[in-house]
Amino acid sequence: MKNFSKWLVPGVGLKRWLLLAASGVLAESGGVIALTIAIHRTLHWKLTLDLWLSSSGSLLIILGMSMAVIGGQNVVRVVVHALRTSNTPSLIEALYRSRSRRGPRIVVIGGGTGLSSVLRGLKAYSDNLTAIVTMADDGGSSGRLRAELGALPPGDVRNCLVALAGEEELLAALFNYRFPQGGLEGHSFGNLFITALANLTGDLEQAIQAASRVLAIRGQVLPATLSSVELVARLADGSMVRGESAISHSRLPICEVKCDPANPPAVPAALRAIREADAIVLGPGSLYTSVLPNLLITEILNEIRRSMAPKIYICNVMTQPGETDNYTVSHHIKALQRIGGTSLFSYVLVNQDPPQRLLGKYEEQGQHPVELDLSEVIATGVTPIAGSFLDEQATVRHDSAALARALFDWLTSLKREQTGKLSAKPWGGFEL
Repeated sequence: MKNFSKWLVPGVGLKRWLLLAASGVLAESGGVIALTIAIHRTLHWKLTLDLWLSSSGSLLIILGMSMAVIGGQNVVRVVVHALRTSNTPSLIEALYRSRSRRGPRIVVIGGGTGLSSVLRGLKAYSDNLTAIVTMADDGGSSGRLRAELGALPPGDVRNCLVALAGEEELLAALFNYRFPQGGLEGHSFGNLFITALANLTGDLEQAIQAASRVLAIRGQVLPATLSSVELVARLADGSMVRGESAISHSRLPICEVKCDPANPPAVPAALRAIREADAIVLGPGSLYTSVLPNLLITEILNEIRRSMAPKIYICNVMTQPGETDNYTVSHHIKALQRIGGTSLFSYVLVNQDPPQRLLGKYEEQGQHPVELDLSEVIATGVTPIAGSFLDEQATVRHDSAALARALFDWLTSLKREQTGKLSAKPWGGFEL
């Protein structure tokens, strides 16, 4: 009964074509009947051929055949598309997930907790989300799995899957559960689960798809690359530091970041998502170790550059010791532009309300609110969008709901400028 009800959900995209095909068959049958009557009257009753009846029958046959062919072709198209793009073996579930999606196609690129935070807010507005996740993490549980098993780091992937999870709160909590002691101390269940699936399937991308089905996520999560990469940074004194965790703990300004091996191949699905995106979001997250590593993959960088979709960078709320000490908003922008050029993105989202309750605590750790140096930002060619996006609880981070709302206000205003229409539902039926 639960699956049957999904056939009745508006937007599945199959019922209209089935109805058209069925109507075509009925029309064709009516035409055959009318033509048969006309011929029967002529042959058996020796009457003059009823031209009106025969003409109507012939017209119904032609019309019915056309309707049946068009309806049938589109039924096949919808089914093939749903099965090709969905991760579920159930036809109705595939159709439901494929055709009932609403909202713009948004690609969010980054890593760390920042990426999962923005996804958590965006899923309230769109099901067409794609998270492209850096594969450079080498700290914590992910680092141990890389060192001991040679696995690709699953931690950021797990965070994004949980952020996009549906109503299964227990499963989401299970994926985030960390073992408190023993040989598994510090490992999260989700990291182990994804790593085990990758070993079974032989591919991290397939493992993510399987985990996506378990968590019934909205959208998709994709690794930027399936190659094992390591970040290498050149510091202000000329020394080189290897590894994401070591770079984030350095105390000298970072001059350059590269990946080893250079120019790893991108995941094709990630390139396709960028190519089809209605909007591209960079960040938030650690500038040099979460956001920028994705741009070191030449195929991804080139695809972002070629995209005509609006592009925005979400600047961090606070500076990060070892990475962005004393950085202003313009410093963040220029660091990304050194890699991607001045046309990489045209907008930057900036929090304008500094924390109050936790400000002293963060200053003791050498962290300060990222200052909006307006004139310098404008000089970079990037348009700033300032607002209150702060979530100050145990830590200072972006408020997911406020961030998502600001992004959709921005997208809506752009779409209205392009169309010149004040549509109440500009994105696939979502009322903003």
